[in-house]
Amino acid sequence: MRTDLDHLPPNKQRELERVKAIIFEEFEDAIALATMSWKKKGRIDKLILYGSYARGGWVDEPHTAKGYRSDFDLLIIVNDKRLTERVDFWLKLEDRLIRELAIDKTLHTPVNFIVHTLQEVNDGLAHGRYFFMDVAKDGIALYAYDDKELHKPKPKTPEQALAMAKEYFEEWIPGAAEFLEGYRFYVGRRSYKKAAFLLHQATESLYHGALLVCTFYTPYVHNLGFLRTQAERIDMRLVNVWPRETRADRARFEKLKEAYVKARYSKHYRITEEELLWLGGCVEELGRAVHAICSERIAELEEQCRPA
Repeated sequence: MRTDLDHLPPNKQRELERVKAIIFEEFEDAIALATMSWKKKGRIDKLILYGSYARGGWVDEPHTAKGYRSDFDLLIIVNDKRLTERVDFWLKLEDRLIRELAIDKTLHTPVNFIVHTLQEVNDGLAHGRYFFMDVAKDGIALYAYDDKELHKPKPKTPEQALAMAKEYFEEWIPGAAEFLEGYRFYVGRRSYKKAAFLLHQATESLYHGALLVCTFYTPYVHNLGFLRTQAERIDMRLVNVWPRETRADRARFEKLKEAYVKARYSKHYRITEEELLWLGGCVEELGRAVHAICSERIAELEEQCRPA
């Protein structure tokens, strides 16, 4: 695996060094008071940069009309499955990265990270999951505890890939349409909090579906911001779904993000019909884009299955 960052501008290289330092600081804090043996022995085995900043071709245009900026995508590999629990070990890191970007301004590039064990990554490679294969092919090791390499990928046969892509499509995309129907029903009933929750579920299903059909991997989280950045690496049509030019645009998306918890449990959560209709239009556009992207991917796999 590569270790060089020469293709990145010096400011991005320095920023990645800062991000790496923050990750290790927060991880060490998370296990500092450990009493259990496995937690005391907890460590980060590898830190891998993947995605557009690893491959090249990132976008850094926050001041343009679209206002789009690629994220640093990081895979953190730990030595114990229990250390992958996001709530127990990684929420403070997530909060700090957001704070240093949005408030302290010590970071200028958003950061997304996923956490797995080496066994999970190697299992993904053994099962031909495109996501892990891309990480192994294009990833850049920012840190390695030892010289253990990732396993050699074992790509699926075209027939296996096609069957899996179709299965994921049929599992996730119709479910998203059902959530959208529920959203419309509750908007009509003026039950806006229920509508917001179901719209969140529709969006989440669409992102999981797109990721699974196209990469055979999704981080099973409910954070729409995280899912959006992971999915937008697949196709720029997913980027164009969400207007981001104004603060109001971004605030409406934040309300949708918050709906998973707050629309169900917080008496202070408020969302208007106007905001819901705007968001609903975006999610319908997302549905059309996801359907087209997944259909194209399945058609590609079908073509690969045809005899030469």
